Amino acid sequence: MARGKTIFKRITLFGLVLIGLLGLPLAASAVGKWAEGPTHWSQARRDSAEIAPSPQTTPEAVVQIYAARAWSWRGIFGVHTWIAVKQPNAPHYTRFEVMGWQLRHSNTAVRATNGNPDGYWFGSKPDLLRDIRGAEAETLIPRIAAAAQSYPHAGTYRVWPGPNSNTFTAHIARQIPELRLDLPPTAVGKDFIPEGGIFAEAPSGTGYQVSLFGLAGVMLALEEGVEVNLLGLTLGLDIKNPALKLPGVGRIGMSD
Repeated sequence: MARGKTIFKRITLFGLVLIGLLGLPLAASAVGKWAEGPTHWSQARRDSAEIAPSPQTTPEAVVQIYAARAWSWRGIFGVHTWIAVKQPNAPHYTRFEVMGWQLRHSNTAVRATNGNPDGYWFGSKPDLLRDIRGAEAETLIPRIAAAAQSYPHAGTYRVWPGPNSNTFTAHIARQIPELRLDLPPTAVGKDFIPEGGIFAEAPSGTGYQVSLFGLAGVMLALEEGVEVNLLGLTLGLDIKNPALKLPGVGRIGMSD
């Protein structure tokens, strides 16, 4: 009987710790999102954040990957990610991303559009995750376009646990490990392995992960560190650039 009580107490303590690790960061994220105040999507900022170099003054090839807080309540939990590329001497950028709204009006959620590479995502300023230029970027651009076309879930979109915009970006990263992309812990959907897979390379190409439909799993990689996925939420520790990874909040520690 005493042993049973001890086990019960340990399970209870573990449950409380887990709730705290998941719930408190999400609560903090919710407060931050609430403090922004309500804004109708049609009035939210979509203009340039002035991060990407101008095509008029930058003749070299450019590859950039961005993440910005999702619109409305979704921003409490995660971000939207996309990839912007510019060929040498091109007058504009091409932006690759997945949008659920796109699927409502066509047979694919994948978008490849010419336009703003670094725009605010419905009011949220984007963070630059990767910036590659010159000859290396030039060789990567056609491979990025091919990886976008090969995305196997173009006809499906689910906010949680995926496939979504972050599943798309992670797919491209796995196809092109040279990107060495460490997606933020708030990129909900990045752990949804396409086509029902359970085992795959980490998006950065520097390790491996096991994931059950994006709902539960673990990742071990040089770039990402150690990540545990619970119900699509990420808890982790970045060892290379020391930082905690928490759901909702993101990284706490050194910049990636």
